[in-house]
Amino acid sequence: MKRWIPWTLAALVVALIAVGVARALAARQAQQQATAQAMQREAPALLVQASEWLQAERRSLTLGVAVSGTVRAVDTAVVKARVAGELQGLVVREGDTVSAGQVLARIDPTESQARLRQAAQQADAARAQIDIQQRLYDNNRALVSQGFISSTALATSQANLDAARASYEAAAAAADVARKALQDTQLRSPIAGQVSQRFAQPGERLPVDGRVLEVVDLARLEVEGMVAPGDSVALRVGQTALLQVEGTGLSVPARVVRIGPSAQTGNRNVPVYLRLDVSSPDTATLRPGLFLTGRIATGTQEATVLPLDAVRTDQPTPYVQAVRNDRVVHLPVRVGLRSSEGGTTWVAVEGLDAGQRVLAGRLGALREGTRVEAAAAPTAAAAASTAATGASR
Repeated sequence: MKRWIPWTLAALVVALIAVGVARALAARQAQQQATAQAMQREAPALLVQASEWLQAERRSLTLGVAVSGTVRAVDTAVVKARVAGELQGLVVREGDTVSAGQVLARIDPTESQARLRQAAQQADAARAQIDIQQRLYDNNRALVSQGFISSTALATSQANLDAARASYEAAAAAADVARKALQDTQLRSPIAGQVSQRFAQPGERLPVDGRVLEVVDLARLEVEGMVAPGDSVALRVGQTALLQVEGTGLSVPARVVRIGPSAQTGNRNVPVYLRLDVSSPDTATLRPGLFLTGRIATGTQEATVLPLDAVRTDQPTPYVQAVRNDRVVHLPVRVGLRSSEGGTTWVAVEGLDAGQRVLAGRLGALREGTRVEAAAAPTAAAAASTAATGASR
């Protein structure tokens, strides 16, 4: 038997097995495709309500710069002790309303009163010296005219009179200083407002410039915010903003009143100051120290927009879910500016025409090719029947 015959038979067997396997795999793949198509044909269409259809539209987006900061009072005053002594008569506490010039407390005036009496008596003594020197000068002038004394004695008398007048003026000035010190024992509020902090207690001995109270005027409030260097070039005095109080739903209108002339050394941020509109009753609860966030409106721009939740990002490229021939298709888009208006965040999209209908984001991610069907709007009779059923329940 020739040696090539077994090898030929083995090759034929292998070839037959390979052909069989290939035919089996092709048949299985065809069966799977047929099953998938049958399942797709048999799967019910997804009913989409009218509220779940969105439409791309041309809209004017408000451009803005994000800002955040802490509320502070424009007018703030710290009441300090101008003379050293024991603090007396402090009865106001945090939250009390005070008026400008109101006496809030006083420093024990005993020592100041004694110094004023001492200065006043020294001034009286200096005044008496003026009278004595004036009489001596008048007598010497008469004697000089009669030739009994020399003009040198008259000049000396004039110098003594001038010295007495200078001493009196110095004593009178010292008395004024003592009188001012006595007045300073009464601590008055320099502005009208409310007491925000109390630093001392009655009976405590205070040094000069010892802090007693802090008074703030809540009629004028502002926010000192920080913006990035790139955003600061779009800021102008007079631009408006809508700020939200952290942790609440309160929105406060504001206006840019000042912009820092230079950036901060550490982070290069630029300070911006916004005056809050506190005329509304809703803003009566604003207090210094609250944290506000929001955006400063810097301009507008026309763009094709969609609600932000309609743009899906679960793929490498952002896309929206549209419907063509009753099937879901994924349309890639490029997102741009964002703006919040009326509780909805709008985003500019490129790659869609105005009027293009897409599915709302709350439907979730749908596979391409999913069959959808628009749900019919309820008739008036059905709506009335539903309302009557609800009322009977």
